Amino acid sequence: MKKVFAIVCALTLLVSLLAGCGNAASGSETGSSAATGSSAAAGDSSAAEEKPEGWWKEELTTVTDGKLTVATSPDFAPYEFYAIDENGNAQLAGFDMALAQYIADYLGLTLEVIPMDFDGVLAEVTAGNVDLGMAGLSPDPDRMEAMDFSDIYYQGGQSLVTVQANKDKWSSLADLNDASLSIGAQLGSIQYDLAMENTPDADVVTLAKVTDVIADLLGDKLDAAFIETVVAESYQKNYPDLYIAFDVPYEVEGSSIGVVKGNEALLAGVNEAIAAALADGSMDTFVAEANELASGETYEGLLEDASASSAA
Repeated sequence: MKKVFAIVCALTLLVSLLAGCGNAASGSETGSSAATGSSAAAGDSSAAEEKPEGWWKEELTTVTDGKLTVATSPDFAPYEFYAIDENGNAQLAGFDMALAQYIADYLGLTLEVIPMDFDGVLAEVTAGNVDLGMAGLSPDPDRMEAMDFSDIYYQGGQSLVTVQANKDKWSSLADLNDASLSIGAQLGSIQYDLAMENTPDADVVTLAKVTDVIADLLGDKLDAAFIETVVAESYQKNYPDLYIAFDVPYEVEGSSIGVVKGNEALLAGVNEAIAAALADGSMDTFVAEANELASGETYEGLLEDASASSAA
């Protein structure tokens, strides 16, 4: 009986050992599967962290409930400017303004546009007093510290602009880096940075509005100026004496929308609206219509400035 019992125990032990080896071998496979499963789980977790499409709709907040408040600087045709209608009334126009309305509609909000000087646009978005800044903004690193930026919605370029009388004077940017020359740029703009980068030895003159830069160019108060290409081309249609001398190299070739920092839901909604406007052809239409309006009678700058001039 003891022998039988010993044999049974031995057989039980053998089966146990074999089962243990089997588990170890399959444990190796299971371990691989477990690792994969773990990775998959991690992937699932990561995927779970990715917010689903349209998530922003539930979390969307703005400065004023039900409104999309946009700061702009209406002296930058064809981006934003005042088009004068047949009755002599000034209507805010430009492809930024058309896109702003498109975005507001897409988000289910009422659009409120607040015109101001360009540096005011940057300040108001930074302070969180408005939801968006739309003024042909370039998403450069310094600005990214103060606000978030949307995806690029328009590809542009930069130019050195002068007048016809000067068109044969300079052949490169290096020729303009001269202390005897006055070079214009809009205050707080990328063009000012380009002026300081390319013509630091020149007398760099900053002006509040692009219209002021253009006026000083035409009035021989400036020798040349840095202006965004599409804007320079727009002004050139109305002022043939302007001459676009040459392109200015710039790494960030495009415009985006400044979004109050930290409002992820608003940023996501704006990017989705931009993608839709580009996909359905609306953006092309906005640009074409803005260029057509900009070639007609326009007023660029703040309307109160015009009122003050009339009163004076």
